[in-house]
Amino acid sequence: MENTSTAPAQDLADKISHRRTFAIISHPDAGKTTLTEKMLLYSGAIALAGNVRARKTQRATVSDWMDIEKTRGISIASSVLQFVFKDYVINLLDTPGHDDFSEDTYRTLTAVDSAVMIIDAAKGIEEQTKKLFEVCRQRGIPIFTFINKLDRPSKPPLALLDEIEEVLGMQPVPLAWPIGDGVSFKGVYDRVTRQVALFERSVRNETTAAMRTISLDAFLAQLAQEQDGSQLLYTLKADLELLDGLGIAMQRDKVLSQQQTPVFFGSALTNFGVEQFLASFVELAPPPQEYIDRHGERVTPASDDFSAFIFKVQANLDPRHRDSVAFIRICSGQFNRGMSVVHAATSKDIRLPVVYKTFAQERAVVNEAVAGDIVAIPSNGRFAIGDTLYSGKPIDFMPLPSFAPEIFGTIRMLDVTKSKQFDKGLKQLADEGAIQIFFRVHASRREPILAAVGMLQFDVVKARLESEYNVAVVIEPTDYETAQWVVEPAEPDFERYSLNKVTWAQDTNGNFVVLFRNKFIRELFLERYPEVNLSPTSPL
Repeated sequence: MENTSTAPAQDLADKISHRRTFAIISHPDAGKTTLTEKMLLYSGAIALAGNVRARKTQRATVSDWMDIEKTRGISIASSVLQFVFKDYVINLLDTPGHDDFSEDTYRTLTAVDSAVMIIDAAKGIEEQTKKLFEVCRQRGIPIFTFINKLDRPSKPPLALLDEIEEVLGMQPVPLAWPIGDGVSFKGVYDRVTRQVALFERSVRNETTAAMRTISLDAFLAQLAQEQDGSQLLYTLKADLELLDGLGIAMQRDKVLSQQQTPVFFGSALTNFGVEQFLASFVELAPPPQEYIDRHGERVTPASDDFSAFIFKVQANLDPRHRDSVAFIRICSGQFNRGMSVVHAATSKDIRLPVVYKTFAQERAVVNEAVAGDIVAIPSNGRFAIGDTLYSGKPIDFMPLPSFAPEIFGTIRMLDVTKSKQFDKGLKQLADEGAIQIFFRVHASRREPILAAVGMLQFDVVKARLESEYNVAVVIEPTDYETAQWVVEPAEPDFERYSLNKVTWAQDTNGNFVVLFRNKFIRELFLERYPEVNLSPTSPL
């Protein structure tokens, strides 16, 4: 991996201003992984797109690197990809597309300054897109929209813009406009430069497509000469006259406040529109933004003091090392290799002799990183999701909550001689946030209860225990329907607060949890014991 460090002469503020840290969100199959891959292609981070064998001069897309991801063709774990495009250092976070992993996506979105929302041009805004948008809305994350798959039959672009405004409540500002769709797709008109980029395919879509541009007037004249171009010509002219007549202009402050979303069109699969989108995005997207700590203090990126928080822990990123790394978002200042920081949770000084930048599963040691960068540090059980690291003035960011699971199961080993591997694997998966684990209070045996948002998370736990820890397990469903964390009293009287079909448990952090077998039992419990304060998220 090439060094992404900028020139030593650059001051801190200049380095930070050239960082872009963003996530890509979409409904499954909208083209998220494909667009990610093509951004890497146009940045030069990979030489060929597609599932090709890595060689010295070419590298396959590796955002989906787990065996189960490759087998099922979906993103399960968020990946961090750092690369350079023009003068910008890009930190791209590829989020899980499946709704079973919404909690991992939420944690990932705490670490970004903007998001790219991909919409399938034929399907419009789908259910998971709406869910992810709401998370971005809650976080105040500016959104840029890429409408994908124009090489296939699509909805009318005006209808797609109406859908964005009606469903998401943002004013869409098209900076590009598609000319045709499916077999009649001709290219994209850039409304800023008033040039038409003509659509041309590359061989097997593996390499960057040569882009030929002509003026709008020249293209309209060319279209008028084509035998079957009259309808397309009429539609294009009518659409552009309507857009110009509306007089909607992009305003940066409205983009940052989520009132507007810049809209681009293209086809990630065929490489078309990706380079234009990426070039515009790095210019328009916000640089690293300030964070607020738990005491309401503003932490500005260009501060002399270093601060960061951990939003993801990943075991076995490299199966050869069998280690665990923690991904940190640098919020302020600059990291220098070998520096010491304070771990806010323990108040201990920790030296960081090794820090990595990552390219999904690959990693390389870096000597420096600045606010906005996402880097990884060796963890091995020292760090938890939500931990704060700082130097200088004490800072403690708000911890990240766990969310109420919707399915539960018990897990057992098929080979009891592998209990050490089993315990280690479960602990590391829980530390990552891949699964939640509860233990019954006062149970005769410490048997774990697995809790998750969706069944696919159970499949991932089973697959990873087998592939990474060589432990075969069976996961059996239970009849619990929901879990609530106890806010108060701090030390519940379990005998007093007993009820049929209610189970008291603790999570891996020692917080008390009540497991309910159905919603009726939960309502009865709350009615009978109003002094027990419950929460759908873990205590902060």
